[in-house]
Amino acid sequence: MKLTNPESIQESEKEFIDTINAELDWDAIEKMLFEKHSLTLQEEIDYKNGDLVVYKNRIAYKFDFEIKVPLSVIFNREGECLELSTIREGFEKTEPYSQRTGQEDKVSQMALNIADMISEINQGDE
Repeated sequence: MKLTNPESIQESEKEFIDTINAELDWDAIEKMLFEKHSLTLQEEIDYKNGDLVVYKNRIAYKFDFEIKVPLSVIFNREGECLELSTIREGFEKTEPYSQRTGQEDKVSQMALNIADMISEINQGDE
């Protein structure tokens, strides 16, 4: 014997999940994502699903999203990767993804590479 309409329960659960989703603190989520994975978020975040779950014997809420993250790749003319970063410009850096040892040498080498490219361009114009 049914006590209520199953569609009514499902609709109420969906509204409840949507209400929680609307109140998520994206600044806090982005901060945790950055601290754990050194990733920052782009504006486009696609909500996929939300549900009530049991997590470690407790009621919890699970939300699934698809996100875009920025990706910057810096490599030299020999094709060697100098830096790979998923940190958006202007976002506070704490620990970058790439190794920072010898950073001054990399900057000097990049400056020399740029100077070489400019020299080659200028020689091509003559």
